[in-house]
Amino acid sequence: MATVLVVDDSPVDRRVAGGLLEKQLECAVEYAADGKEALEQMARQSPDVVLTDLLMPQMNGLELVAAVKRDYPLVPVILMTARGSEEIAAEALRRGAASYVPKRNLGEDLLPTVHRILLGSYEDRGHSRLMHHLESSENVFVLSNDPVLINELVNHLQQMLRCLPLSDETERLRVGVAVEEALLNACYHGNLEITKANTKVDRSAREELVRRRLCESPYCDRRIHVTAGISRTKATFVIRDQGPGFDVARFHAGRDLPNDEGGAGRGLSLVRAIMDEVIYNQAGNEVTLIKRASQIALSDGDGI
Repeated sequence: MATVLVVDDSPVDRRVAGGLLEKQLECAVEYAADGKEALEQMARQSPDVVLTDLLMPQMNGLELVAAVKRDYPLVPVILMTARGSEEIAAEALRRGAASYVPKRNLGEDLLPTVHRILLGSYEDRGHSRLMHHLESSENVFVLSNDPVLINELVNHLQQMLRCLPLSDETERLRVGVAVEEALLNACYHGNLEITKANTKVDRSAREELVRRRLCESPYCDRRIHVTAGISRTKATFVIRDQGPGFDVARFHAGRDLPNDEGGAGRGLSLVRAIMDEVIYNQAGNEVTLIKRASQIALSDGDGI
C-alpha cells in the first residue's frame, strides 16, 4: 500500500486532504505540521509521495521541495497552494516539485494528481531496464477523446523516457505530468471546447456537458494527434487537437492564462515550468514540448 505524507500547519486542512486520499485512493496517510517535522519523519521512513502546503512555519513548502529533492530524490513532492499563489507554485515546479494543486480545487484535482504520480512510480522493472538501452524512437498516435487512453499513453511514454538521461526519477515523473496536462488540454479545451465560460458551473453540470459532447458532432469526430520522438539527447512531443485553438499571444509574451477553476491556466503553467521549450503554432491547436537531457546525468554517463 502506498504511503502519502501530508504536510500542513492547519490540522483541519491536513485532515481534509488526508481524508480524501484514505477514502478514495486506499493509501496510508501520515501527517506532519511543517517541513522540519516532515523531514524528521522521512528520516525514519520514506513515503511514496509528499503532499505539502506552501505557507508554513519552521520550513515552508518551497524549502521542503528543495530539501526532499536534495536528500530523497526518488520521492516526488506535490504542492498545495492558496488562491493567488500561482507564481510561487511555478517557482516550486522550477525547483523540482512534481505538480501542484490549488487548495480551492482539492476535491476535484487532488486524487487524479496523486494517482498520476503514483502510477508513474509503479512500473514493470524488467521493461524499465530495457528502456535504459533504447537509443532513439519515434511514435505517432491518433487518439479519441478518451482520458483512459491518454493515461495509458503517458505511462508508455514515461517508460520510454528512461533512455533520456535526466537529473533524477522525479524529473521523469514531472515530464509525464507535463505531457499529460498538454494532452488533457487538447482533449477538453481543444476538441471538446470546454472553455472558461462553460466551466463556471457546478461540477455535475460540467461533467454532463463533457458526456454530451463526447457523442455530438463536431466534438466527437475530433482526434488528438501525437508524435513522440525520444532519444539519448532529448524528447520532443508534438500534440495537435482539431479544435478552434486559442489566442497564444499571451502565452508567447510570457503571461499565464487565467488559472480559473477548470480552465487551462494551471495546465499550461505546469507545462511551461517543467519543459525546456514549449512552442505553440499560430492557430493555437498544436504544441511542441521539448525536454533535453540533463548535462549532469550525461557527464556521469547515466540516466534515470
